[in-house]
Amino acid sequence: MRNIFCATALALSLAACSPASEEVAQSANQATANATEALTPIDPGTPTPSPGVTADANTLTLEGLGALKIGEPVPEGSGWAERGAQVSDMCRTISAPDYPGVYAIVSDEIVRRITVGQRSDVTLVEGIGAGATEAQVREAFPGFRETPHKYVDAPAKYLTAPNADSGDPALRFEIDAQGEVSMMHVGTMPVLGYVEGCA
Repeated sequence: MRNIFCATALALSLAACSPASEEVAQSANQATANATEALTPIDPGTPTPSPGVTADANTLTLEGLGALKIGEPVPEGSGWAERGAQVSDMCRTISAPDYPGVYAIVSDEIVRRITVGQRSDVTLVEGIGAGATEAQVREAFPGFRETPHKYVDAPAKYLTAPNADSGDPALRFEIDAQGEVSMMHVGTMPVLGYVEGCA
């Protein structure tokens, strides 16, 4: 720090004898500011923002949708609740008024899967949602496994992430007979592969 102040004092005293004194003074001030900034310690605890697209409340991610998170209990006061008859006490479906066309499967009080259907405007970060074409899905997610649809004839199918059996949340698309996404799911196996709600 002593060297910074000495350099500044020298520059300012030279500036007093020079016809371009204002210009020199500005240069000296900038040099001092730069040197001080370079010596300012960086707080390692301060997170730096990462570039890229961030998810909003209507973006489905591998983590979940808004406050509803895969692998966690249903958040209190979130609006997600059971509506209508339930198949069993072990596996329940929930929905929220803020997310029409979306439901989630809860097992052992933990969110296991979130499903986005045709009445929803929820999309992935990539912009894919219900109504997207199979070609768009394959372009964004090459390598997804293709399996026949259980209830709809080909070309309907399921496209599932290759790592779906890893135990981590994964992505699965249902492609209809028109070659478009009818539903998309995020969750963990075996619930990610259920074809009838809780079954």
